[in-house]
Amino acid sequence: MECSGGGGGVTGNGKGSASGRYDLVVIGSGPAGQKAAIAAAKLGRRAAIVDRREMIGGCCVHTGTIPSKTLREAILYLSGVRQRTFYGKAYTVKEDITVQDLAFRVQTVMAREIEVVHAQLKRNQVTVLTGSARFVDPHTLSAESEEGAVRVQADHVLIACGTRPARVDSIPFDGVRVLDSDQLLELREQQGRHVIVAGAGVVGVEYASMLTALGVEVTLVDQRPTLLDFVDREIVEALSYHMRRTNVTLRLGEKVTSVEVDARGRVVARLESGKRLIGDSLLYTVGRQGNADLLDLAAAGLEADARGRIAVNERFQSAVPHIYAAGDVIGFPALASTSMEQGRLASCNIFGVPCATVPALYPHGIYTIPEVSMVGRTEEQLTAAKVPYEFGLAKFDELAKGQMVGDDTGMLKLLFCPDTRRLLGVHIIGEGAAELVHIGQAVLATDGTVEYFRDAVFNYPTLAEAYKVAALDGLNKL
Repeated sequence: MECSGGGGGVTGNGKGSASGRYDLVVIGSGPAGQKAAIAAAKLGRRAAIVDRREMIGGCCVHTGTIPSKTLREAILYLSGVRQRTFYGKAYTVKEDITVQDLAFRVQTVMAREIEVVHAQLKRNQVTVLTGSARFVDPHTLSAESEEGAVRVQADHVLIACGTRPARVDSIPFDGVRVLDSDQLLELREQQGRHVIVAGAGVVGVEYASMLTALGVEVTLVDQRPTLLDFVDREIVEALSYHMRRTNVTLRLGEKVTSVEVDARGRVVARLESGKRLIGDSLLYTVGRQGNADLLDLAAAGLEADARGRIAVNERFQSAVPHIYAAGDVIGFPALASTSMEQGRLASCNIFGVPCATVPALYPHGIYTIPEVSMVGRTEEQLTAAKVPYEFGLAKFDELAKGQMVGDDTGMLKLLFCPDTRRLLGVHIIGEGAAELVHIGQAVLATDGTVEYFRDAVFNYPTLAEAYKVAALDGLNKL
């Protein structure tokens, strides 16, 4: 996810002076903002990005995708989770894993990614204006920083200011015992052996699974009756089973109504049902708040909804014709990958360049342990639409490579039409799921059939061979 909080960056690379008039001014330097500005520059247009100096790269680089996924890799390595099938449940690479051990890897990757973003913008001659963005009028923006304010004129504006963790007044955030996902990445010490995670969306489920890999007991609370309702139910059931095996207690259909820190320094969370949960700390991951409320939208003739999101049409155009929006600030799916594409498409639409995309074929990657990925339709969606389908399944523990890497829980499922054999959906849980899904995505994009996987020759041993095994399993059912 990208999140610029209303503006930050470095001053002035690129065409022309920092002030002046631009064909496109982008608010936010996250994935959507970067790709939009670069696309405009490649079309020969004058493009500028407004962002705060400390947030170049957006939330994706600083508090979202990059640090959280790097943290996950550090935890997987140091905890030895991947090797425990062979060396026992007590196996670890490092006995006492500290916050500093994890932070070292995160900070290293973040620094390199920030350099990459700077280099890309400079190479494409995109001007970066330092400061918090604010509309002065529909065509004028102000970049406000400690050094003063710079005003720029824009023929077109793209709002890609991202989101921040949502908060409620009843939760006493202190950044130590009670914290949101941004504050979790800033911790300097361990937060005890029992953590309550309030909110079982993608962020909450990812962090819950990372904490349990470190040996932390987690209670995961969500008012919805099921986890990740957009994911195939069989995959979710497998994930839930694995999380329960690794010390996650699921409290679904429950809502946290109040939180307090008692005299002994324990966090006490009270639920709407009357239950009381006690932990060493509480991580609040219920939703995200769009940063559009920081931009003085009224001056541009726009308004955001209660969650700070901006409504757009299929061209990413807002209610004001020359102002567009993309990325997390327009809502679901709010993924770095989709935000990049939305930013590029918005620029193409602004400057009249033909473009096409198929949102139904955007893949989803959920970096839990084990990870989950999917593309296409789920069994539930096909059933609701009265579309007949058959499925084929491959279990990783029956693959030679699955046994080599110690993945005894992973599986890959193909959904396809029993008459035409056309592929309808791919759903994966296990090692490398977010990488493997792209093979299925390519076949879906070409309206391919499950017979492609039957006839294809895959390297052996690989996890990709699961496609062939699943295809044969499905075709055997016919």
